[in-house]
Amino acid sequence: MLDALSRTGRRRALQGGAATVVVLGLLLWWVLPLGEPTPSGSLTFSTGVRSGVYQRYGERLKGALATDMPEVSIRLQTSEGSQQNIERVATGKADFTIATADALATYLRDDKPGAKRLRGCVRLYDDYIQLVVPRDSDVEQVSDLMGKQVGVGQPGSGVRLVADRLMTAAGLDPTHDITPVPAGIDTMPKRLENGLLDAFFWSGGLPTTAVQELSDRFSIRLVPLEDPLIKQLQAGGGSTRYYRSAVMPADAYRNAQQGQAVPTVAVANVVVTTDRTDDAMTEAFTRTVIDSRDRIGREVHAAQLVDLRTAIYTNPLQLHDGARRYYRSVKP
Repeated sequence: MLDALSRTGRRRALQGGAATVVVLGLLLWWVLPLGEPTPSGSLTFSTGVRSGVYQRYGERLKGALATDMPEVSIRLQTSEGSQQNIERVATGKADFTIATADALATYLRDDKPGAKRLRGCVRLYDDYIQLVVPRDSDVEQVSDLMGKQVGVGQPGSGVRLVADRLMTAAGLDPTHDITPVPAGIDTMPKRLENGLLDAFFWSGGLPTTAVQELSDRFSIRLVPLEDPLIKQLQAGGGSTRYYRSAVMPADAYRNAQQGQAVPTVAVANVVVTTDRTDDAMTEAFTRTVIDSRDRIGREVHAAQLVDLRTAIYTNPLQLHDGARRYYRSVKP
């Protein structure tokens, strides 16, 4: 009798223990991403010129990525801007980057090397086109740049692309009607301050630190970019359809704008990779971009404008499968 009871007790204990193991297993399955590969290895993120928004954003994103993907070694690589960034990622010289939608559309249109491999991860903030002149300049519109020394951005930059298009829309030959100076935002403000430039174009988030700092020490203003110039710019179709009318708020550069909002052109930025990048890495990268928005936005104001509701719209690029997996995971 006692043996039977003992056997029954052991059996119940074993059953109870087995049930506990099952429950714990289920809890671990629920809590831990078992079966999901953890990103590892290395990645290169191509940014921009040293004092530009791309570089400042990239530096802070690197810190967030290091926390979220501890097994991944992350390297930042400065660049001339969007056009060079796209070429690097498309040809395998970098894994992720940021580029403007117009530059991406142009690369796709021209079917440059690796174009068909490009994929989007996140639509970021918008770049605003800024035409900066000394406050006492006689330049009131783009056509007034005739005969001037104009900073147009480096050859591989996104600003070079839109500056040439804006001048063409205004009836200027960007090669012969001005003296184009192929400089970046790291040197153009100082050149303007020293009288070596009459004006410069910049395409970046608001505010761009280099322009902000220039306005704090030197009297400048922003030239309005408005209709009919914008309509003429958009008339080219194709990649120019990614330009839209926008307004720089009056407090973007307080000293330069003196309480006045300035009409201009805006274009979206996109986080870019290729179909070579595995889904787990891309999903984790996309998650960090979205989750770090507020943290980075405290130092890089433009990052605050990243919006989960619109981040999925990476036109003109097809969404990467890993990014799609992330958006599905957070879909309400």
